[in-house]
Amino acid sequence: MPSNTFAQREIDSATRHAKLLIVDEEAGDLRTLCSILEGQGFEVFACASYEAGIQFLEIEPFDFVLVSQGTKAFEGRKVLTRARELDRHLPVLVVARCLEIPCYLDAMHLGATDYMVKPISPTRLLGFVRAHIQYRRRRTLGNATSSAVNPKAVGGRARTSG
Repeated sequence: MPSNTFAQREIDSATRHAKLLIVDEEAGDLRTLCSILEGQGFEVFACASYEAGIQFLEIEPFDFVLVSQGTKAFEGRKVLTRARELDRHLPVLVVARCLEIPCYLDAMHLGATDYMVKPISPTRLLGFVRAHIQYRRRRTLGNATSSAVNPKAVGGRARTSG
């Protein structure tokens, strides 16, 4: 049986060529994230500094942003805040080396889509990115209330937003 089912091809075509901004000051992590995402057909813009990430946000529209928390001072906050100012529906994932509860709470309060602790499995990362890009595209097309399931489904009950 082929591993690439019709449903998978449909998901892949919906997310193919999506533009992602990845901001991480850890060079090794940045390379790994880019390799995983580019290998799946995403157009990835990689930034090794938070300032460069903000500059990219100013000039380029993105479908998804992944930003490293940085240290306990949460340097990634600047990128998250600017992304939300420019597009309140842009999915932004904050990743961290270890869970810092104050940073987690701050990220969620500022509108992060989610907060994950490294290392993140490629399967989990790709599933998360695809789900949020697909949801965003459907929402942009005005179909969110009728056909898109919110990827933040809670307790087995899917929520839609409109």
